[in-house]
Amino acid sequence: MDIKTVLKNYYGYDTFRVHQEEIINTVLRRQDCLVLMPTGGGKSLCYQIPAIVLPGTAVIISPLISLMKDQVESLQVNGIEAAALHSGNDSNKDTIIRRKCLDGTLKLLYISPEKLMTEIPFLLKQMKISLFAIDEAHCISHWGHDFRPEYTQLDVLHREFPDVPVMALTATADKITRQDIIKQLQLNNPSIFISSFDRPNLSLTVKRGYASKEKDSYILNFIKARPLESGIIYCLSRKTTEKVANFLLKNGIKSSIYHAGMNQQDRDKAQLEFQRDDVQVVCATIAFGMGIDKSNVRWVVHYNMPKSIESFYQEIGRAGRDGAPADTILFYSLADVIQLSQFAKDSGQKEVNLEKLHRMQEYAESGVCRRRILLNYFGEQRDHDCGNCDICEHPPRRFDGTEYIQMALSAVKRTDESIRTSTVVEILKGISSPTVKKKGYNTLKTFSVGKAISTNDWQDYLLQMLQMGFIEIAYNQGNIVKITDSGYDVLYGRKRAELCVIDHSAKETANSNKKRLHLEIPTITIPGLPDTTGVEDKKLFEALRTLRRQCAEEEGFPPYIIFTDKVLHSLATIKPISLEAFGYIQGIGTHKQQKYGQRFVSLIQKFV
Repeated sequence: MDIKTVLKNYYGYDTFRVHQEEIINTVLRRQDCLVLMPTGGGKSLCYQIPAIVLPGTAVIISPLISLMKDQVESLQVNGIEAAALHSGNDSNKDTIIRRKCLDGTLKLLYISPEKLMTEIPFLLKQMKISLFAIDEAHCISHWGHDFRPEYTQLDVLHREFPDVPVMALTATADKITRQDIIKQLQLNNPSIFISSFDRPNLSLTVKRGYASKEKDSYILNFIKARPLESGIIYCLSRKTTEKVANFLLKNGIKSSIYHAGMNQQDRDKAQLEFQRDDVQVVCATIAFGMGIDKSNVRWVVHYNMPKSIESFYQEIGRAGRDGAPADTILFYSLADVIQLSQFAKDSGQKEVNLEKLHRMQEYAESGVCRRRILLNYFGEQRDHDCGNCDICEHPPRRFDGTEYIQMALSAVKRTDESIRTSTVVEILKGISSPTVKKKGYNTLKTFSVGKAISTNDWQDYLLQMLQMGFIEIAYNQGNIVKITDSGYDVLYGRKRAELCVIDHSAKETANSNKKRLHLEIPTITIPGLPDTTGVEDKKLFEALRTLRRQCAEEEGFPPYIIFTDKVLHSLATIKPISLEAFGYIQGIGTHKQQKYGQRFVSLIQKFV
């Protein structure tokens, strides 16, 4: 079959996305390539279609068993022979997989880097390999955000299999990481494909200076406004994941936790519950997510600021992988900035990690379109605003904050620049804490000068002052506050400065009426159904979702592997009432049409 026939028969699409066809043809010409494509952009198709077309078996190197399992199940549901060799298999299963590799009936073999090394002299040397694909290729680079030492041995592929094309794929890699991937893998004059990093279906929102209780309240209202919609809450610490999950459970939200401190069995259970929609929310550290291809995650919340834009981009990319609208919320505070700066300072790559953190701060503290900042980081410029971020929807209001800034700087100056931000707030608020009393700060002229302003607001203003360069944190001196030259200009009246107005109303409730981008249902011509521009039947969509879950439970697969939410929305809008018409829906291949078509068509007929 030619590649367009494969695309239609197995995946149910008529056209390729940007770069996909070019990448596939490069592999078919047996050339090396490096592919950068955003999460949900269709990377896996770039090696799966060549694997189906070429004789032999494609070997896919992947870092996690859960990721392999997800990919294999998706391929099997589409009628494609695929399997994974990993430590979770029993000997009988391994024997069957090896036999299929040797006789050429297996089209894709997923394997970890460690397992690959042990199998090169034995299984791999005996089988016909069509191509090597290295997924999550940023893991190979010391400069990447998720470095894994076991990936560094993969330069062996070209030495042992010089005629087999190698492709490296990742969703996030800056220029230095891309160069390192090519060097480490010894790629031979590779073609480099960089797709747009834009994910226009994701809304981008940042919430600054929220206390823990305010965050919890906002998140609870946010989730209640989105019943049945799956989401992930990323937290900086294990303790926070447990706290947030327990809070949600007490308020009737089915939630689970996932972090590196749990044993493997409990982690697998949490991931499976989330994949199969048994829980609505998972509260996780960054350890969660790489191994999941769940297409119907409708939102991602960052309870704390991530350490880099690469991490942030990959994590928000786990929402809306099916192309349907999804929401992302980032909370951040002065405490996050100080803690993450300390982590960066203590890391083995202080300068690099501090720079990455500063770029993350720029995104969080921006007063211009957030998507333009995000895209600019990856070298992609836009000359227009996105209209789907909080800055575009509600541009920040400013006021002359010179007096407030002078109050704060005066407190710092009168203590000889020897105090932390928490003590600055205590002095301004007139709080006689043990530190304040011990040092005699309650006798300062500045003591209680800002008592009319709340603690949270002072912390927010200090964060803004840090952002604008009026103060800096001396991380090597116990995180004390220092005044910069710009700060002295304001303190001594040589310059005036503005602060952003703090929006207190936003802290009371999540905006349940926020208008999401409209999901575009492709217009298609179906014999007997000339008009495909109908209105979605919400009750039919829920009925289709229930049927999808039934099918998934019968086969032991997660529901999104049967059909994505986007396919269900299309069915609820177009309402095909024949098996032939059902096969015209984007995302439904021949195999799924034959396997599930009659059950779904019968349900649609009842509504029509």
